[in-house]
Amino acid sequence: MLRGGREQPEETPQPAPRLIFQERQRITGLPLYFQGYLSVRRSRCQEFRVYWTELRGTMLFFYDDKKAPIYSQKLDVSALTSATNVYPDENGSARFILMLSNGELELKANDCECGKEWKGFILTVTELSVPPDESLLPEQLRRMHEVLEKEKKRRITLNNCSSTSLDSKSPPSSTSIPLPACFYAVSRQEAIEMLEKNPSHGNLILRPGSDSKNYAITILYKLDAPHLKHYKVVSKGTSYLIELERRVTLPSLQDVVNYFVTQTRGNLKPYIIPTRAAEDPVF
Repeated sequence: MLRGGREQPEETPQPAPRLIFQERQRITGLPLYFQGYLSVRRSRCQEFRVYWTELRGTMLFFYDDKKAPIYSQKLDVSALTSATNVYPDENGSARFILMLSNGELELKANDCECGKEWKGFILTVTELSVPPDESLLPEQLRRMHEVLEKEKKRRITLNNCSSTSLDSKSPPSSTSIPLPACFYAVSRQEAIEMLEKNPSHGNLILRPGSDSKNYAITILYKLDAPHLKHYKVVSKGTSYLIELERRVTLPSLQDVVNYFVTQTRGNLKPYIIPTRAAEDPVF
């Protein structure tokens, strides 16, 4: 574009923040409680890596960039056993360590106030109580109490889902039973869009069923032309029934996924969002 006799560089359009939030929400399905930049390392022999980080439920999602719609790492902190005090380092940053059942995770925030805020929100959702930290500001405490009430309601909903009978209409809970890595809390149309948009991630998604109490498998074949199919997976107490021409009953949802993979001799592959863990393990 010419303006005032000079050619002005065109700005590269950036995705709207709301669209990024919707994409992340669609993939994770968990409520967002807190977010910001964190530096992370799993062991002291590794270097810190900076991530845009979201606390959703009791999960930490790490994004390579603030505008990245898909996370590169995630970590369940529900098994938190303790956390160290927030302490400043020589560069003015603030560090603290989360002690988890499977090891330690060291986190570094920009300053002590930010570090205490991160620690406070993490303890709130894992211990279901706001930490008695006198250094926290009234506004920070107010937001932590709001998050606490939201997390309590979420836990109650999950507990109700896991304790209902087979004829209830509660949706499947993503934490009441072990779920395969290719499970996403998305609709049929959203699953189709995910498969079409990123075929390199896989071609089979496990998702909630349309009746809100069972599950479904969505697959996308790409032979001569793209071919979509959907299969209902019915929860039968401690087993799962796949509604095929010849009905198949299996003991777990992972066995359901494995059945589709083995029956197609590997032509079907579970849709799994790639993480850097496969290339350069961090967590």
